[in-house]
Amino acid sequence: MQDFIGGNAVFLAIAAFIIVCIFLGVRIVPQSEKHVVERFGRLRSVLGPGINFVVPFLDRIAHKVSVLERQLPTASQDAITADNVLVKVETSVFYRVTEPEKTVYRIRDVDGAIATTVAGIVRSEIGKLELDQVQSNRAQLIERVREQVTAMVDDWGVEVTRAEILDVNLDEATRAAMLQQLNAERARRAQVMEAEGKKRAVELAADADLYAAEQEAKARRITADAEAYATGVIAGAIQESGLEAAQFQVALKQVEALTALASGGGKQTILVPANALEAFGDAFKMLKGRA
Repeated sequence: MQDFIGGNAVFLAIAAFIIVCIFLGVRIVPQSEKHVVERFGRLRSVLGPGINFVVPFLDRIAHKVSVLERQLPTASQDAITADNVLVKVETSVFYRVTEPEKTVYRIRDVDGAIATTVAGIVRSEIGKLELDQVQSNRAQLIERVREQVTAMVDDWGVEVTRAEILDVNLDEATRAAMLQQLNAERARRAQVMEAEGKKRAVELAADADLYAAEQEAKARRITADAEAYATGVIAGAIQESGLEAAQFQVALKQVEALTALASGGGKQTILVPANALEAFGDAFKMLKGRA
């Protein structure tokens, strides 16, 4: 009976030992983590998400590292621009761990190390730019900071996904000086626009005068052409009909003038030159001859 009980105890002990070994040898790692395995105090392996197997009693999970993206607290540091303006820069950095074995064995405080690195790079980059360039080229500045931070933290097994410059603040004296400069610039632009408006008005007035002169010259040219054409017609008629046609035209003009004079209103005495009566006679003879 005792042998049976002793045999069962050994069997139970072996079964319990196997169960414990299986429990210790199988490791399930969440998707958001990586586990660093050590054997006798040295790095053995890094377990990824899913089911993993280790050697019980020899291997142990020394570090459980999250691979989720992290955000450092917003940091503020002073910097001096190339034109000697003191600014206070607020930055924020996002990163994630890609190689946990480097993160846990090469750096003690990765958050503090990244924050210090970013502060130094931001001061260095802002020192190369003037204040206006810092304000207008913020996107390029952020990109340069991110590239340099990424290169410097590569040995720590982390990847900087984003580096943001949230704000660039100025002291009160500098802000007042910039506001005064801005107002002066606005006044200058207003004066320039007013002067350009007056200049444009003068140019338009000159263009209008030039256009009017051109149109008047065109009208005179058309009138001259018409008169020249009429003269040419009369000259042609004289050339064809001789002196008689010219005398006929002169006689008609004289008759028309006397008719207009006689048609005036009221009672008046009209003195007609003797040759006017001859004009009537000449015109009558010519008309009769043409008939």
